[in-house]
Amino acid sequence: MAAPDELFCWEGDWGLPSVSTDCLVVLAYAQFAGAPLKLRKMSNPWRSPSGSLPTLRTNQKETLSRPSDIIIHLRKQKYNADYDLSAKEGADSLAFISLLEEKLKPALIYTFWIEPKNYVDVTRRWYAEHMPFPLNFFLPGRMQRSQLEKLRLLRGDESLEAGEELEKELYRDAAECMNLLSQRLGSHKFFFGDSPSSLDAYVFGHLAPILKSKLPNGKLQQHLKSLDNLCNFCSNILLLYFPRDGRESYSQKTSSTTHSEGGDFDNVPNKRRKQLLSALVALGAMLSYALLTGIVSIQHIQQEALEEPPDLQPMGSHDEDEGDG
Repeated sequence: MAAPDELFCWEGDWGLPSVSTDCLVVLAYAQFAGAPLKLRKMSNPWRSPSGSLPTLRTNQKETLSRPSDIIIHLRKQKYNADYDLSAKEGADSLAFISLLEEKLKPALIYTFWIEPKNYVDVTRRWYAEHMPFPLNFFLPGRMQRSQLEKLRLLRGDESLEAGEELEKELYRDAAECMNLLSQRLGSHKFFFGDSPSSLDAYVFGHLAPILKSKLPNGKLQQHLKSLDNLCNFCSNILLLYFPRDGRESYSQKTSSTTHSEGGDFDNVPNKRRKQLLSALVALGAMLSYALLTGIVSIQHIQQEALEEPPDLQPMGSHDEDEGDG
């Protein structure tokens, strides 16, 4: 029996199986289609075969990173969530997915990666806290630049920068898109009958992060929360297909309210104080170690100065040890 394909994804938070829209789309589709994937959740994209997330590594060792390519591959393996769609429903599905990519995705990128307060307080903080050292120092900034380039590409404007006018335009387009999705869904559980399709996976992947994250600037979230059927749609998918993530979110919420009713942002000063103390302790240890090795080196040189020049090899090996640690 062939080994299952491996799916590498960003880990979850906020009661979601992943914090990444692209990962959520793939995870939802795989669940809907019943694809037996070996799931590897991580917070270090450099550990994935492609250096990015999501990535699917097939049992033939081929790697795929775009959600659409991964879904096409799963369909070829007979895991097709769109099997029961009529020709018209298939065409409608493609049209709505294109609408999502054109109207909602730019606003999603702006909300999480470009809007200054959301980026600093939520997005950058999450990735910096979850990524391993030293990636957490530079990778969130590199990811932000990549997302800005993606937004410029989607908008066809190479000089596009954050600003009030751009925000208004993006949020207006996103609100129109959400209204159309809400009208199309109506009172149904899924977009095409009783079973979820690829459109349901794309809509869930784009809306769930807006609904579940705690954003300081929540304009997009406010509009989504005014559309009850879309909120229920996301909640039902989480309940039916990702129940463990919802339970973890509830237990985290319960424990956090037990300690403090103020939520995530109230604990920041204590956290920063602990981080500062940790940094000072580490710095002290490094200085002490440097001083000690310096004293030993001086004594060694004083004893053998007349015999031979000082051996520089230990410094090279010391550097390698530090890099490994």
